[in-house]
Amino acid sequence: MAVAPHALASQSALAVLREGGNAVEAMVAAAATIAVVYPHMNSIGGDSFWLVSRPGEAPRALDACGAAAGDATIARYREAGFQAIPTRGGMAANTVAGTVSGWQAALAWSRDALGGCLPLSRLLADAIDYARVGVPVTQSQSACVAAKAAELADVPGFAETFLIDGRAPAAGTRFRHPRLAATLEQLARAGLDDFYQGDLARMLARELGNAGSPLTLADLRAHRATWKAPLALAHSRGTVYNMPPPTQGLVSLLILGQLDRLLEAGMDPLGPDFVHACVEATKQAFHVRDRHITDPAYMEIDPQDLLAPPWLDAAAARIRPDAVLPWGQGMGPADTVWMGVVDGSGVAVSFIQSIYHEFGSGIVLPGTGVNWQNRGCSFSLDPAARNPLMPGRKPFHTLNPAMARLNDGRTLVYGNMGGDGQPQSQSAVFSRIVHFGMNPQAAIDAPRWLLGRTWGQTSDTLKLESRFPDATQQALHRLGHDVEVLGPYDETMGHAGAIVLQADGLYQGGSDPRSDGGVAAW
Repeated sequence: MAVAPHALASQSALAVLREGGNAVEAMVAAAATIAVVYPHMNSIGGDSFWLVSRPGEAPRALDACGAAAGDATIARYREAGFQAIPTRGGMAANTVAGTVSGWQAALAWSRDALGGCLPLSRLLADAIDYARVGVPVTQSQSACVAAKAAELADVPGFAETFLIDGRAPAAGTRFRHPRLAATLEQLARAGLDDFYQGDLARMLARELGNAGSPLTLADLRAHRATWKAPLALAHSRGTVYNMPPPTQGLVSLLILGQLDRLLEAGMDPLGPDFVHACVEATKQAFHVRDRHITDPAYMEIDPQDLLAPPWLDAAAARIRPDAVLPWGQGMGPADTVWMGVVDGSGVAVSFIQSIYHEFGSGIVLPGTGVNWQNRGCSFSLDPAARNPLMPGRKPFHTLNPAMARLNDGRTLVYGNMGGDGQPQSQSAVFSRIVHFGMNPQAAIDAPRWLLGRTWGQTSDTLKLESRFPDATQQALHRLGHDVEVLGPYDETMGHAGAIVLQADGLYQGGSDPRSDGGVAAW
């Protein structure tokens, strides 16, 4: 089974599974396809993170996040007149794009551990074809381009790639990306390492430099994806896993750890008590994030220590059912895709791929067609900040793919896109599946909330979809939450997905109706 926020990506994964490929190979095919067909949300010029579970083994985490350029210094930005790192343009493209290195490392493990043998040319074939021949523009892409066109029109390469006659393409029109097709063909011929070491790397470095980026060929050549141990939460229903820093995976687990102590039998999954508990747990988890999470080489605590009972017990005890905790500011937008695959051998992959803001830095490199991320704008130009810009330092990431092995024998992979919304939607989906017994589709379809900001949003209110009962909305307002009501299936809530592999070998899946995705199974 595969799930993705664009149906063509889940179908690419399924096609590989039907040909005997494993979950990792299927995910690479899906990742390549979605980089073409959902270009406002992700790109091969971005980063990715993997959680991989193989029956009988401890889950593995793969960090394919790029570091800041060797020439990306606070002094350089100050001398250029910047008070903060820009979000668009060449100086916003200041970190290496790691996602292709993640594909490479995951496939190497697949060959060694799983006997994966499908050629790279097969795994990239769908993406190449979609880029060359074209795919229908989604309503999500059309609306996103329209909203960002004025901001991005003058960024090198954006208009010629994503606009038609100076305007956003209408939903249903054909979107082609022949330069990206040629780049993917080059990777299929020369190997994924060509992105960092070979002819493609040299072209990327030259084009980035011409666009004003501080990235150089040396930065690309120094990059490697790295395997890590995931963070693990001992939960009453099993063990829940997520990515370690520099991601906010700790946040997602801290929320679930508190909720494990707060949720009661008979609680209404659409009621104010449930939403209030989730929101208050989120505030405390965000406080930890904003105080501690950064490049792990510069962290002062072991994040796994905060997942022990003492911290979780104390945090849950601070949450009152009749009052709200203080709330500051969110971290802002993040455009991302989460996808899941579980193969016939029970190998499960939870995967996330991102360019940060919509269309990242906005730069589309002229020869390669690669849209480069702006993940480095999460750095600060204040050397005393939690995440100061520094050559070779990894940026803070909102990305965090999730996975759980439950005591009843089920394996759950799940995730969500959307900045501050990622850990919150994870808490909703996980709780509705695991605590309330909902199937994945119902859990994802149900109305969601979001405290803070996500893509396209600037307010820090508690946003509720209008499908929540009036009584829930009013009760949360009376408690002191700054409630803002959005549309019934608002894309602000992000695109969630989930797959459950049951103990009896049957599969359940859910795809978000707020996206253009689908569940594909065989």
